[in-house]
Amino acid sequence: MTAHTDLTVDANGEIHLDRVIELAFRGDWGQANLTRICGWLAQEVGDRVAAGSRFAIWSGRGSTDAPVALAAREADVAAVTPAAAVPLMRSGAMLAGADPQPFLRALGRLPHRDRLVVAVDAGLPVHSVADLASVADQLIIATCPDDGVNMVGFAAHAALRLAGADPAALVAAGARFDYDERPFPGLQHFTAGTANVLIQEAIMTPGWQRIAERRPVRYLDWGDDVFKGFAEHGWLDATVPAGYLPGLPHDLRALDFADFVLACRDDLDDDLAYLITWCMIRTRQALEAQYAMLPPDRSPLVIPIDPVEMANTPIPLHPAAERAYRDVGSSVSADSVMWG
Repeated sequence: MTAHTDLTVDANGEIHLDRVIELAFRGDWGQANLTRICGWLAQEVGDRVAAGSRFAIWSGRGSTDAPVALAAREADVAAVTPAAAVPLMRSGAMLAGADPQPFLRALGRLPHRDRLVVAVDAGLPVHSVADLASVADQLIIATCPDDGVNMVGFAAHAALRLAGADPAALVAAGARFDYDERPFPGLQHFTAGTANVLIQEAIMTPGWQRIAERRPVRYLDWGDDVFKGFAEHGWLDATVPAGYLPGLPHDLRALDFADFVLACRDDLDDDLAYLITWCMIRTRQALEAQYAMLPPDRSPLVIPIDPVEMANTPIPLHPAAERAYRDVGSSVSADSVMWG
């Protein structure tokens, strides 16, 4: 790990890294928020390093594959969501067969308001997640696979077990799980009526606003046992306000699924970690502009981004990132941010 001695500051207060670098990012499948964030940073860092530098953005899954790629040095920076899962990825807790990743550090956290919600066909005689066990033979559950990587699948299956509706027992009693890697196929299946239980996130997207078009929908609170079990690992619950989802008559408690974390190894060069973090702070309006046309409560990115909150990460910051927030973060207002 090197000190940031190769960084220079020009007359406009812009910093530059006076050496050629190669930097690999790892995002999501390619068309979602994490890859967009990687593209933003690749361009902003690229504008401030020596000619001949090269950048790559690898497609990924935005989950436990990110620290694995960092461990294998297949990526230098990886975007991960939700923030609550990142400490579990670092420690290996609650993830079957996962190795601890003690080298994992953060460069920053970007605000993303999301929840993991359970919706059911209102025709099902269920009013709690535990009730699903009593009608298992009627259930087609749309969610993501619990394959050791997908965090929706991991959280959904762990929560079902804690609620008293163990997925293996549900299948043994006749339930069927309809698995997809991404949220949107499951939303479509539930909307079309080919699934009657939906466990999913991305609740700000238009697909969630269509789920009640064909029949009434009921939303289920995960229950105290689930919230307690997740809270023991630092994963908290959060509220979906009444009316936010179609036919939601009251505030709903759900599992928090918020925020994007930019992660790296603890041995990422100091000057590079400092520059990336500086770009996150000083060019954040370039990212915000890509979401500004959306209603604030339906945007995947909560804007404006506050650098103080950006530095509030669920795992320790890289030391150079911590210096960048101390040097720059508290002194930069939204009005003075430079565009990339």
